[in-house]
Amino acid sequence: MNPASRVAGAPISWGVNEVPGWGHQMNAGRVLGEAASLGLSALEAGPEGFLPADSADASRMLSAHGLRFVGGFVPVVLHDAEAREKELASVERQAGLFSAIGADVLIVAAATGREGYEETVELDEDSWVELFGNLASVEEVGARHGLTVAVHPHFGTVIERRRHLERFLEGCETGLCLDTGHLMVGGDDPVRVAEVARDRVGIVHLKDVGLGLAERVAAGELGYEDAVRRGVFRPLGDGDVETERVISLLEESGYEGWYVLEQDVMLSGEPEEGEGPIQDVRKSLTFLEGILDDGRESGG
Repeated sequence: MNPASRVAGAPISWGVNEVPGWGHQMNAGRVLGEAASLGLSALEAGPEGFLPADSADASRMLSAHGLRFVGGFVPVVLHDAEAREKELASVERQAGLFSAIGADVLIVAAATGREGYEETVELDEDSWVELFGNLASVEEVGARHGLTVAVHPHFGTVIERRRHLERFLEGCETGLCLDTGHLMVGGDDPVRVAEVARDRVGIVHLKDVGLGLAERVAAGELGYEDAVRRGVFRPLGDGDVETERVISLLEESGYEGWYVLEQDVMLSGEPEEGEGPIQDVRKSLTFLEGILDDGRESGG
């Protein structure tokens, strides 16, 4: 399948986020309209409440803008046995909605149970065993709804650093959401991960990163949200991620999933028409299309 037809957007690129106090939240109508105007073919769900809770209403909204539905990001506590029933019920509810709207992927983040993404919880062995057992249950949910499950290493979750990712890869066979930005902010190298885990990748989130700010976050010198405000995540081509190399490795391995443009930003208010996040998304899309065009011309 042509990689260009597998490029999608994500509401976080327009500042839409589940974290309370994250910033101004643009409405779904404007975000979907701007995504479609750029030529994106599909969109991720965003946080609960961004799209209508009724699947028929959500489908109509997406269809009105000519957009397909990729799936969505579900933060869920997987390492705590006491939270198991409630968290798996949340996964079941959201998986059912995603499937009804036509999704391909259920993206799971192993949440700490705390608000926001400022802190990490280091798991003991019993907690890792619980996490892997609950991931197996999540995969059963995904299978019932026809969704591929991919775990998202994300700063401020229990799978944040290289050591956490390695424990995940060793401990189970669940798919991986390769997020170039969060891997780098967590102190890892997206190219390395694309090399060692290419057969596990179920979906890709592409963002660029300012390495200097990322290293300060990884070292504990700068908070995650403060780094986002300062622009740690950037349009593709404006940072230090080797995006072309990551894509080349994945395409060579036979990856056929989505490439989602996902640049985490915070907004202080509603942008003027044609201004704000749409400009960064356009820049990232142009950069990515250049990579994909070069790959086609070279026979990749």
